[in-house]
Amino acid sequence: MINNRYDFVMLFDVENGNPNGDPDAGNTPRIDAESGYGYITDVCLKRKIRNYVELVKDGEPGYNILIKSDKSLNTKFEEAYDAEGLEKNKEGKNPNDVKTAHDFMCRNYYDVRMFGAVMSTGKNPCGIVRGPVQINFSRSISPINIQDVTITRQARTTDDRMETGSTEIGKKSIIPYALYRAEGYVSAALANKVTDICEKDLELLWNAIINMFEEDHSAARGKMCMRKLILFKHDNILGNCPSHVLFDKVKVEEISAPPRSIGDYRIMIDSNMPEGVEMINKI
Repeated sequence: MINNRYDFVMLFDVENGNPNGDPDAGNTPRIDAESGYGYITDVCLKRKIRNYVELVKDGEPGYNILIKSDKSLNTKFEEAYDAEGLEKNKEGKNPNDVKTAHDFMCRNYYDVRMFGAVMSTGKNPCGIVRGPVQINFSRSISPINIQDVTITRQARTTDDRMETGSTEIGKKSIIPYALYRAEGYVSAALANKVTDICEKDLELLWNAIINMFEEDHSAARGKMCMRKLILFKHDNILGNCPSHVLFDKVKVEEISAPPRSIGDYRIMIDSNMPEGVEMINKI
């Protein structure tokens, strides 16, 4: 059980990389075609959080990850029924059985109790969990500049292709530099009513956000760094003011164009909080 609502702001950047490829555009960095600003989906960020949790909590009860490519979701739902001794593959499920399976999934899967999940598929449904932790799409502070970089590959995949030469040309799409902002929410009321997360779960979430890029390095993503994580902690479950009032306390201004480092921005934080709200700088 948690006793405080939280809102939070993340600022992170990418240098010479592709933070989130768009399958609809040849996997180039996602961009708003009208404004030129870059964006990153919530799914992308939550994937990195899941990967970090799985890495640091590997094998620890209660910290399994549901959304990953090891086995089908319906198979995992069936395992919940087995673990709780419930009758499987029965038409007209008993709502109490579904609730029991639902509670099992929340206890055993960290991402279910934090982000929620649709688990109503198959013959052994576990219900639908509305996650108390939500993260918005992130958006770049400035319009981004996507560059296609030509690369040479020194190996070919088939003998037929080798007949035309030992090397071939490819391309990588990168952003020279971009600073992104994402905002999120933790609903204590929903957490206590539905998934029963605890302060330990929240501290793991903050650590995962801080370190998620450190365990996700790749040539394609370039250099990615979490620059700021700012929490707004309310002194009660429902909160003391609307989240947008708190988000407006964090402003980022471009001071040098084109921006090529975090030093080309000015980050301004208004520390005057509404009554009952505490600001915590995690980074």
